[in-house]
Amino acid sequence: MKKTIAGFILALVTICAAYAQKDVTQFLGIPIDGSKSAMIQKLKAKGFKANSYREDVLEGEFNGMDVNVHIGTNGDKVCRIMVCDANPVDERSIKIRFNNLCRQFKKNPKYMSMDDYIIPDDEDISYAITVNNKRYEAIFYQRPVELSDTTLIQEKIIPILTEKYTPEQLANPTGEMKSEMMKKALEYMIELYTNKPVWFMISDLYGKYYITMFYDNEYNRANGEDL
Repeated sequence: MKKTIAGFILALVTICAAYAQKDVTQFLGIPIDGSKSAMIQKLKAKGFKANSYREDVLEGEFNGMDVNVHIGTNGDKVCRIMVCDANPVDERSIKIRFNNLCRQFKKNPKYMSMDDYIIPDDEDISYAITVNNKRYEAIFYQRPVELSDTTLIQEKIIPILTEKYTPEQLANPTGEMKSEMMKKALEYMIELYTNKPVWFMISDLYGKYYITMFYDNEYNRANGEDL
């Protein structure tokens, strides 16, 4: 019966996912998880070196740019990698850099986006930032790892359905039940995507600009547990 349900769900929507806690945002192929000290060592293995002033900040090259890498944690778990351009540039240069990044992410099959973030050529970003407090940012989502079988869907979705329907009902679903199954499958897919955001923004410093990028593992972020 489980295979029948899983097969039906797969026929409704293709879910390229893995069990959530095993499928987290990655930076340079490194899962954003575990301890800060372990992350530092993994990044050093990728060629990054300790900053001259702060050992927990790394410096190196990323996507053709000199950058500083900061590691954010929640408790004892890494939840964010922040990558900042090391060398601020002028307004024209940052607009080109921002738009190039948008195009690179858009073309990269590892990501999906829900909007177009390109800055128009005639936009005065300096005025928009200083006077209108506008934030220029773009958000993308790393695609979940592709499933090799239906086991994980069975573990995640079927238990939800069995709380509401009997095995006999699930074996011969009505139109309403099929809609419910599709809704649960879509909710699961959306959850997997939104927990793997990668976003970037234009930051300003004394009239110069640089890109700050964030690779976030939302599963490790604080959700009010300590309140």
